[in-house]
Amino acid sequence: MKRILLPLMAAVVLFASCNQYEKTPTGLKYKIDRGSSKDLLKQGQFVKMHVSYTLAGKDSSLSTSFGHIPVYFQVDSVSAARSKHNFVEILTKLAPGDKAEFVMSVDSLKNMGMLEYNNIFKQKDNINGKAEILKTFTNQDEMMADYQKEMKLEVDREDKEVQDFIKSKGAKAKKTASGAYVEITEPGVGPKADSGMQISVLYRGTFTDGKRFDGNMDKDSPNKEPLRFVIGTESVIKGMDETLREFAKGGKGKLFVPAMLGYGPNGRAPVVPAYKTLCFDIEVLDVSKPAPAPVPAGPQGAQFPPQGQQ
Repeated sequence: MKRILLPLMAAVVLFASCNQYEKTPTGLKYKIDRGSSKDLLKQGQFVKMHVSYTLAGKDSSLSTSFGHIPVYFQVDSVSAARSKHNFVEILTKLAPGDKAEFVMSVDSLKNMGMLEYNNIFKQKDNINGKAEILKTFTNQDEMMADYQKEMKLEVDREDKEVQDFIKSKGAKAKKTASGAYVEITEPGVGPKADSGMQISVLYRGTFTDGKRFDGNMDKDSPNKEPLRFVIGTESVIKGMDETLREFAKGGKGKLFVPAMLGYGPNGRAPVVPAYKTLCFDIEVLDVSKPAPAPVPAGPQGAQFPPQGQQ
């Protein structure tokens, strides 16, 4: 019996030791699953990696690049020295192909002035992270070329997802130049909301699962004031600005905005997660020329420049 148990116990001890977390000077817990490469990351290298963050025990994703555009950056000794309680502390311990898990204490981040307690981050919470080193580059041009390829892949992925969603809803939407989609129920009357025109609009913003995240159209909307802005001034997300140009006063319809034309990789915490497709029901109340900008006042309130000297 001993001959069986001893090797078994040794294997259990070895397995446990391989899965134990180590700690950085700031208390960041981490463990590394080694790949085949032994070439650890070096200062000055350009790196491509995936990283994700979730709230421990709550199955709540904070952000992730897995399945989307990877993270690109340069290994920088200055940034590493300033880094506190995050995966940058262990970068030079990793090589291409390595995977790492790490645990960040919310209390430690609070004490270091990195965040404040709120509805998301509470006392004694932990943030679990995962990272995977995909590739290194010798120069920035190589990295940027790879980034452009990943951007194209992300746009293609989102376009297919949006098309599939539109098809599932039986909507008849057309694609704009940048890649958003618009279904026009009523085009409206008069001039369209072209660049430089002021638009007044009611809207309801939802995710593809139907969950509402914003709007002023419903009775229970916190804000019932119409949204007013000048088209082409980057006052709203690009996908909304572009699709609203299809409508005139009285127009109604639906907008389908891929993430990269919405809030993209960063989202709009805590309301809109990263890489989220957005849908809008809209009603255009008015399209008009914006009021002229006020003439700046000169000394003692005189017009500047004086009439006849322009």
